[in-house]
Amino acid sequence: MDAKDILGIPKSQLPITQEKKSRPQKETQRKPDGISREVYALTGGLAPLMPSIDVSQLKKRPPSDEKITWQWLPFTNSARKDNLHLYHWVRVVNGIPPTGDYSFAKYNKSVDVVKYTNEEYEKYLTDPMWTKEETDQLFDLCERFDLRFITIADRFPSSRTVEELKDRYYSVSRAILIARAPSAGDVSGHPLVKEPYNVSQETERKRALSMVLSQTKQQERKDAEVLAEARRIAELRMAARAAELHKLPVASHVVPESSQRAVVQGDTVSPLSNVQLPSSVSTPSTSVMTDSASTLASLRMLRVYLRTYALEQMVQAASSSAGLRTIKRVEQTLQELGVNLKPKVPTKAVCAEHLELRKEILTLLNLQKQLQYKEAEGSSYREGSYIDMPGTPKRSHRGGDQDRTFVPDSMSFGGDRVVKRDQKRKGPGRLSEAPSSPAHKRPRKLKASDL
Repeated sequence: MDAKDILGIPKSQLPITQEKKSRPQKETQRKPDGISREVYALTGGLAPLMPSIDVSQLKKRPPSDEKITWQWLPFTNSARKDNLHLYHWVRVVNGIPPTGDYSFAKYNKSVDVVKYTNEEYEKYLTDPMWTKEETDQLFDLCERFDLRFITIADRFPSSRTVEELKDRYYSVSRAILIARAPSAGDVSGHPLVKEPYNVSQETERKRALSMVLSQTKQQERKDAEVLAEARRIAELRMAARAAELHKLPVASHVVPESSQRAVVQGDTVSPLSNVQLPSSVSTPSTSVMTDSASTLASLRMLRVYLRTYALEQMVQAASSSAGLRTIKRVEQTLQELGVNLKPKVPTKAVCAEHLELRKEILTLLNLQKQLQYKEAEGSSYREGSYIDMPGTPKRSHRGGDQDRTFVPDSMSFGGDRVVKRDQKRKGPGRLSEAPSSPAHKRPRKLKASDL
């Protein structure tokens, strides 16, 4: 009987079992030599990011002739003065124990405290606030506790503060160093001589630190609000100052010195001062001043910037109205004068003089352009002829002929366009009784595109 007989289930033939699919065997990595099986199982065969031990050390085996044992042996420490014997485990090779000082004795560092004699004390170290016995006790404690002045103040017999003990020790050491040196320059680089101890500054520093550490949460919150308000007021003032600098060149009626010089020299070139000059040779306008003012305001907003960066910004603002060819001519003039395009020592005075020189060169080039324009204009007036342009009538030099007004032909200068515009105005169904003749219409004005 089986379970089917017990449950009353009819028996049926068992289905043909399918053959199990063969699973591919996992490739097992071979454990490298020199690594224990436990370490390899933990790391999974992955190499560490940084090798902890050289591979050659892993394969290294101790020599067969060496016998290594660990023994419980006594040792002494040279840092101790009581010759105390302690014990520790020591690696012994071939029964020979290691010799030498204790390995941690090299970390015992002591302070070299200056010693003085009675004659030096009477000659250099007398102080009405200190006696010789107190000074001797102070230096003994400094040597004993390695300048741990908190411990020294606790062990000092009289009631002296830590600042007073520090001041006495460092002042005595400084005086002894200066007195024993052949000259003052030999010890000028010593820290005690170069940076003497300031007892008043140390007292004030500790007082301020104690005030900060003793503040409550409410006081800290109030201080943060005051600092935030002060920062907001400073930013508002800077923004107002920047706005004033923007408005100053436009609202001011004072002419800059460079433009005054350009106008005066331009007037001396030619008496025809009422003739309009081209825009390429005009004097620097208020836009240049506005650019320079905005540049200064932007630099002030940075608070911290390099002076060479400020010089580049000022040069760009000063030469913003000039063309690329003019800027190249300014740089060429600087090279001819032997002046570097960027100062090697960009101090405030050097940068100011460099910027002023660039402005003067730019003014000189503008004056040269004005001179050339005036000379060309004067030569044209002397010759009594206009510049030949297409569509411009030439003046007759015959004495008997009179100048006649030039009236362009309406057909050749847009007469058809006038007729079409007239027909468009009338609209459909509005026929005129008599067709308008383009010959009787008023000719339109000439445009620059018609020339």
